[in-house]
Amino acid sequence: MKVVKVSLAALLALTLAACGGERAPGEKGTLVSISATGKASRVPDTANISAGVVTEAEDSEKAMQDNAAQMESLMKAIHKAGIDEKDVQTSGISLSPRYHHQPNSKPEITGYIARNTVSVKVRKIEELGGVLDALAAAGANQIHGPSLEIGEPEPVMAEARQQALETAQERAETYAESLGMKVRRIVSVSENGNIGGPRPMLRTEMAAARADSSTPVAPGETTISVNLDLVFELE
Repeated sequence: MKVVKVSLAALLALTLAACGGERAPGEKGTLVSISATGKASRVPDTANISAGVVTEAEDSEKAMQDNAAQMESLMKAIHKAGIDEKDVQTSGISLSPRYHHQPNSKPEITGYIARNTVSVKVRKIEELGGVLDALAAAGANQIHGPSLEIGEPEPVMAEARQQALETAQERAETYAESLGMKVRRIVSVSENGNIGGPRPMLRTEMAAARADSSTPVAPGETTISVNLDLVFELE
């Protein structure tokens, strides 16, 4: 069995194999390895954001209490916006001292900073701007994101996979035809894929914007690619 990469050296090896006469019993044909990539794009339909509250107070307990009160309002706003409980998850809670630094002296604690952050999945991309505005109105003073994705990626991956298969088959047939051979079968297939695309833009309006305006979000497109490594047998 000969395994050759698709290159000038591979063409020479295939030519020698093609001119070598008929195969002996049990001997397999020449194998050719081909890599191909297929891509498919869709407008993302799901958004992931993080929102949180940061509060400060001279006393650590007061900082946490104030944070809890604001966070309760924020959670109510999230549920009022129609976000399911399964799509809301606490991602971080912290309490840290605030220091005052002076030359040639030990830093002095002057207060405490409390933070509470949740991750939110918005499954209707067209409602994302309104959700962001609702979070800000409810007291969120930290908002990060969005990270946009395709909610059901498998159909898009299937399209990219089919494209990669067709590309690999065409290449194998081209090599076989140029050498007076034909493609007998696919010996093996291995796959790896990735999701990428332009990062969506989130633009926050200034305070002077109209009260009925919502934060605009440009979803762009998300591209899914599938890379296939195939081995064909030629005869």
